Order: sequence, then structure tokens, then C-alpha cells
Amino acid sequence: MPEKNSANPIEVRINAAKIGFGDWTLFDSLDLTLAAGKWTCMLGTSGVGKTTLLRLIAGLSSDNSDIDVQCGDNLPLAGRAAYMAQQDLLLPWLPVIDNVMLGARLRGELTRSGQLRERAIGLLSAVGLEASLGDIPAKLSGGMRQRAALARTLLEDRPVVLMDEPFSALDAITRIKLQELAAELLADKTVLLVTHDPMEALRLGHRIHVMSGRPARLEGSIELAGSPLRAVHDPVVLEGQADLLERLSGAEADAEAGAP
Repeated sequence: MPEKNSANPIEVRINAAKIGFGDWTLFDSLDLTLAAGKWTCMLGTSGVGKTTLLRLIAGLSSDNSDIDVQCGDNLPLAGRAAYMAQQDLLLPWLPVIDNVMLGARLRGELTRSGQLRERAIGLLSAVGLEASLGDIPAKLSGGMRQRAALARTLLEDRPVVLMDEPFSALDAITRIKLQELAAELLADKTVLLVTHDPMEALRLGHRIHVMSGRPARLEGSIELAGSPLRAVHDPVVLEGQADLLERLSGAEADAEAGAP
């Protein structure tokens, strides 16, 4: 199993996040705290603003947005967060191993290339792609591409990890296995996971938020007992699903009521 970074985890505080388009405000004065070394999960209906908020935290802001991000160690977040988008974003002309090492290549980290390559191979083996190191993305299935993107995110080894539906293209069994891998390798990280899957949030999360409304807001958080990774039959998971589904149903009703 690839080694994990031992750097201290950091708390991240998001204050007064705002984005709008003309007369339409997606969210305004939105606050969120990501506990150090914990998994924060966010659910909500499609289009409510989860991905947009994730992108703003990652520094992918636009002219019509505003956000204040502060870290518990009083250092900037820039350069210390890994971001995994919904799309795999693999470069079609590069083989899998080079796609996974792309961040290091762009940063010119050639002195560590041998060590990084060894770790990249270990991660690709852990996600079941050891036989595809030299394949270009066109030869991979959608699920395999998503696994390569996960390996690339893990290789970055940042203290903060922002993940947008990272397991959405996977079959149920592979999804569970990669949840287990991510929980193990990100156990010391500050993670924000956007997902549409209540069970996934309940298995991986320390705290869960539901985003709803127009403008969007974050409902009171759900604090989960015990520690991830929880088994699918864990009472916390089984009992929490009903509560989460009820909250999501209410969020959908709010969205429909607020639709133009």
C-alpha cells in the first residue's frame, strides 16, 4: 500500500461565499467549516450549487463570485488542496501513468520523478489499473478512467482534498472498494466530499450537510457517531439513511417551489 503523508491536518473555514448571475443568486453569505483531518460530506439536488461551491473553495472563482477562505494555521489554502472534478479530465494523448503524474510534471518536480513514479504505480495497482500503465485513456472504460483520476488525486498528497462525485462512474462493488481505499489513504486529510449517495456520505463522513433552497443554504449538520469507514450494515448507516432521504426530499420540494 502506498505511503501516506504525515503532515498535520488543517481546519478550513469558508466565510460569506457568494455567487450570482445577473438577478439570480445561487448562494449568498454561505459559511462552512471543514474540521481538520475529518470528512465533511455535502448532498443536495442537482443544480443547487454544490459543485460551484467546491470550485470556489479550490480557487476556481469567477468575476461574479466572492469567498473568504481561512485555514486554521493562518496560511493560505492555495497550493495545499487537491481537487477531483466530476469528469476525469485525463489528457487523451498521455498514457495512464503520465496522466497520474501530470501535476508533478507541470510543477517541474523532476528530482523526485523516480520516487513519484514508484508511488504512482502503487496507487494504480491499488485501484486495479496495474495492467493499464501504458494505455491511453481511449482504451479505458469510464470507470477505469475515474479510478485513474482518483489515483492522480491521491498522488498529490495534499492536506486538503476536494472531491466532486469521485465514485459516480463506478459499479457498486468497485465503488465500495474505492471508498475503502480513499478512507484509508485520506484518513489524515481534511476532506470535502460532494455526493448524491446518502449511503456513501454515511459510510465516509464525520459530518454531513444538505444544501437546499434558492438562494442555497446549508441545513444544520448531521454529526455521525463512530469513525469512517462504516460498514454498509452499520446501524449508523442504516438509521441515518431515512433521515437523509427525508432531508433530501424536503430540499427537492424547496427547489421546485423556488423554480421560476
